[in-house]
Amino acid sequence: MTPQRELIARTFFRNKGHVSAEDIYKQVQKRAPRIGFATTYRTMKLLSEAGVASLRSFGDGFSRYEPALRTDHHDHLICTQCGHIIEFEDDRIESLQKTVARKHGFRVTDHKLELYGICSHCRNTKK
Repeated sequence: MTPQRELIARTFFRNKGHVSAEDIYKQVQKRAPRIGFATTYRTMKLLSEAGVASLRSFGDGFSRYEPALRTDHHDHLICTQCGHIIEFEDDRIESLQKTVARKHGFRVTDHKLELYGICSHCRNTKK
């Protein structure tokens, strides 16, 4: 672990939500301007390959990362206008997924639920 990678990893884990390698790079630049984007990108890729960061794509052409060490499962609402991402949990959805899998003799090993639409802020600003 080089000092550059350590700074990038610490910066990533201090963030809340979903961040791109570019977001991390901009934050790292404030503390260490000599660290390049390629180093940031490669470090984020390594964190993902090591299983401590999850790479997420929400259909807008941008890849984002979130810590993979979270113990709570959550799903996402994604605004297709402003890109805002809302995390949510719903026990009824989780239960229904288990029921559907059981009905079909299917053992779920992982899943993700992403709902796309327009957030309340974007809907309210259109009026």
